[in-house]
This record gives sequence, C-alpha cells and structure tokens, in this order.
Amino acid sequence: MTPRKDLLDIASLTDAEIEFVLANAVPFKELFKRSVKKVPTLKGQTVLTLFYEPSTRTRSSFEVAASRLSADVTHFDIESSSVVKGESILDTVETLESMRVDYIVVRHKQSGTPSLIAKNTRASVINAGDGWHAHPTQALLDAFTLKEKLNTMNGARVLIVGDIQHSRVARSTSLIFRRLGMNVAYLAPGSMMPRETPVKIPQFGNWTDALDWKPDVIYLLRVQSERMDEPYFPSTAEYHKNYGLTDSRLDIISERGLWLMHPGPVNRGVEITDRGMNYAKSLINQQVENGIAVRMSVLYWLKPGAGVSP
Repeated sequence: MTPRKDLLDIASLTDAEIEFVLANAVPFKELFKRSVKKVPTLKGQTVLTLFYEPSTRTRSSFEVAASRLSADVTHFDIESSSVVKGESILDTVETLESMRVDYIVVRHKQSGTPSLIAKNTRASVINAGDGWHAHPTQALLDAFTLKEKLNTMNGARVLIVGDIQHSRVARSTSLIFRRLGMNVAYLAPGSMMPRETPVKIPQFGNWTDALDWKPDVIYLLRVQSERMDEPYFPSTAEYHKNYGLTDSRLDIISERGLWLMHPGPVNRGVEITDRGMNYAKSLINQQVENGIAVRMSVLYWLKPGAGVSP
C-alpha cells in the first residue's frame, strides 16, 4: 500500500485503502485480549491531539490508540494556549512544527481546517471532525463494526435517523457504507434533511415508511443543538415522539432483530429511550471499542512526511 501522509475524508480514499485500514484493525483488536496491550510500532514518535471543540470519545480513543502503539501522546490545551489570545491556526501549527510532532489529530468547527493544517506541516494530520464536512475515522469504525456483524455488507440496508443536515458523521458514514455495497436511506424532519442528497438515497419523513423499506441497521444521530442557529423542531419531547427511538419503536426493531448504532454521545429521551441503551442488538459499546482498533490501524498506516519535500 502506497504510504499516505494524511487522513482528511473518506471521499479521497481508494477502495483498496479503505479495505487496508479495516483489515489491519482486526489484529489490533486482537491485541485487546492480551495481558500486555501494547506494541512498539510508534515508539519514539509523538501524537498530538488538537481539539478546538469538546470531545470525550474521539479524543480519548485516539489517545488510547496512540498509547497502545507506544507513541508519546500530548494534548494541546486550547483553553490555556495562546489561541485564546488570538493566535492564528497557522501560527499554532508553526509552533507545533518546531516541536517536531509526528501526528496531529484535529477537530475544528470550521470545515476545511484539517486540510489547511495538513498543507502546512510535515506531520500526518488526521481529521477528527471538521464542521459539517467529515469525520473519516468514525465512518471507518462504523464500517468495521458492521463488517464484524453482517454476513455480507453488500446489499444490506442502513437507515440513518435524525439531524442529517448538521452531521459530518452522516456524510462520511453514508459514503463509506455505499462504497462497501450497502444501501442507505435517511429519516429526518424536513428541516434536518440535507439540502443536497446523493442520488439513490431514499428520504423518509416518518418511521412507518422508513421501516417499510426493511432496514437491517438503524443508525441514530445525535441532535446537534450547538450547530443550530435557530430551532429546527418545536421541542425535544416533540422530536422524540416523532423521530426518536421510543419504547414502541424499540419493540418493533427488537421483533425484527435489527442492529442499532449511535456515534455518541447519546441524548437519552431525545434520540433514544432509556430502555434502548440496554437493547440486545445495540452496537454502541462495540463502536467505542472498535474505534480504538481502527484508529490504531490509521496511525499505523499513515506516514509523516510522505509525499512532502524536505
């Protein structure tokens, strides 16, 4: 596999690269079963997390993944850095470049920021979420999770439910699922449906029609209130009633044996009923576990400085 310097989105990856990352996540997940959960793959290299937005799962997942590869892990604390004094992103990157970090994991509210950083550093840059644009490692871990559970991904059906308009997860995950031969459909209020939907993605406005499509997987999205400049629905109670996974809908998907996914964090009582968190075919915890294996695979694959002149 030709070395790649950065991981910025799913669209730029070849099918072979996607399969390479997913295949290599398998032995890294096997590592979890060992008493010593470390390999020396990145010993002597530094992974820095640069998060301009809050994160629990993604940031900690990358930090655990890097640690298990024996890398030195550093978190750049935005709140106590010169960023709060007005330092530009490029000035911050220049500082990090002087520190000779090898990998920079970036989350930013502005789409395109990881790409900008990647163009100005020899370090490998991994997009951990930028605006509404992309979240490639979430998509890869979701694909890996379903690859473990489904007899075949080709022709399987995934219903993505919720705040699709504001979701970088929906964009990246829809793309990788379709690249792997799956069928994708959306269920959302009209106000949360993307303005431009890729062809061949059915759109539903209610659960009855969506379930008649006969999905194999229900993928719930978090309602991202922080990205809304105006209300997109009357109330959280109203949203849950019409678009959430209520107790009665949980009974239906349980009867049909459908898999359940959510990228987290979960808003209980909004996207999903409390009882749904204990659903037997929920993959939410497996997504978290698989996130570490997939991010180990990504760090193993990327090569700082690849394709960049000294």
